[in-house]
Amino acid sequence: MRCPVCKREFDEAASPALPFCGERCRTIDLGRWLGETYSMPVIPDPEADELPEAGDFESENSENGPQ
Repeated sequence: MRCPVCKREFDEAASPALPFCGERCRTIDLGRWLGETYSMPVIPDPEADELPEAGDFESENSENGPQ
């Protein structure tokens, strides 16, 4: 098996940090996620453009005054 971080081959039966070769590569991978080096793809919501922004709604209500 190959480690996804360092690309080194290792025996998966001997690794306590699968799918990584060891704790060091596991920590590096976690740091990449937390630092937003990795990200999940965002699928745009076509209906999101039709909804008013939260700030737009508040400004409309404040212009009209209390009801």
